[in-house]
Amino acid sequence: MPVPLPSAETVNLVPPDAAETQLITDAVASAVAARDGLLPVQRALMEALFPAMTGHPVTLTDRPAVSAREFAVALERRDLGFRSRMLQAMLLCALVRHPLPDDVADSVAVYASEMGVQDGMVDVARKFAAGSLGLAAFDFTRNGYEGTWNEQEASAALHSSRVLHDAWEFSVADPALAARWAALEALPPDTLGRKVWELYQARGFTFPGTPGSAPPLLAQHDWVHVLADYGTTVEAEVEVFGLIARANDDMHAFSLLAMVISLFETGYLATGAGLFEASPGHLSASPDMAVRLADAMRRGALCHDCETGSDSIDFLRMDWFAVADRTCADVRARFRILPKSEAAVAAGSVGPWEPGGISPFQMNAGRQLAAARGLPYEAHGASV
Repeated sequence: MPVPLPSAETVNLVPPDAAETQLITDAVASAVAARDGLLPVQRALMEALFPAMTGHPVTLTDRPAVSAREFAVALERRDLGFRSRMLQAMLLCALVRHPLPDDVADSVAVYASEMGVQDGMVDVARKFAAGSLGLAAFDFTRNGYEGTWNEQEASAALHSSRVLHDAWEFSVADPALAARWAALEALPPDTLGRKVWELYQARGFTFPGTPGSAPPLLAQHDWVHVLADYGTTVEAEVEVFGLIARANDDMHAFSLLAMVISLFETGYLATGAGLFEASPGHLSASPDMAVRLADAMRRGALCHDCETGSDSIDFLRMDWFAVADRTCADVRARFRILPKSEAAVAAGSVGPWEPGGISPFQMNAGRQLAAARGLPYEAHGASV
């Protein structure tokens, strides 16, 4: 029987203190540890994530197990949003396991049930554990962020000349859309739009609306690369989607982070977002990646639209052209995108124009694009 949600009079909306943060850590560790215990990548993720999100240190050494019922009872005054975030922490720490044991997927499902939280990613985890990768990919579409797609509203925000029926639908023959992106070149050098145009030129990216381009929805995240100061390597993609997923209070957005983990850590998904292809092992390659992802999620959680007053921001459905002519600093201030932590920078998080912020493949593509146009290659400060 799930623990009931609190009333408006009894709900606890205060951020977790040190004791509750440690309890959360103990419960997540209990939920996602298989019979052989936690994997190093799980340990690194928890040791980075919970301090980043709460400001309190945690330990995983000699800690007691916390059952699903005990945890749900401890959260009896926490609302559905808080409980959902706890489940997502469990899912994140479970989905980095490859293979994902049945007992871990089942364990997370039990914690979800006791907390009274429903999330389609629980079914995804169970299908991953069962080896039903095709069905899991279908569940991403049905139960995740893609399932919230409103084709009329989204197509308008993306400035598509035609209705896009699916979230990751390509648009390779839309001259008006391509012209809108190309016009960013004419903006002043310190504007967000101009910086996005430079990002595309340096990396040989193709504007939406033209052959070889990414889906218009996926192209939305390129603005976040510039705005949040993340490079364009695979590791930086994990950071960008960590920020995007956490900035959105619609719990379906978590599937975006689950998607990139399933692409770039475990390889459970062969493809995603219409363009990405699996490239496993990037999160577990170094504990530094856990620090970088945790900080990206922290930054996302603290985002706030100072013009609308909303704490929930869907960066993928933002009309970026409406703010393209504003400076990067101005748009960062609007959305309260805070600087990276010192720990994340020390762990290797770099911006688009810093060394390591571009891949050799992307730089070569930029050179080829410039050559095809008969122009000298300009990296705009980016370097491998």
